[in-house]
Amino acid sequence: MKKANKKGLPSGWTEKRVRKLAEFYDNQTEDEQAAEIEAAWNADNVTMVAVPTDLVPEVLRLLARKRGA
Repeated sequence: MKKANKKGLPSGWTEKRVRKLAEFYDNQTEDEQAAEIEAAWNADNVTMVAVPTDLVPEVLRLLARKRGA
């Protein structure tokens, strides 16, 4: 995973970017939310997997290690 800056944000992220992203999702309609979820499920380069909640931290560590490789 990318190193966090002093404010705890990932490298390259700013408070402005976080606020803009939050605003985007806060203003999304239910239809837009559904379309985004549908697109993720149908993406060719994505596999959706159910993971037991207690294993999520380990899965995130594995993904971070893979991205860093």
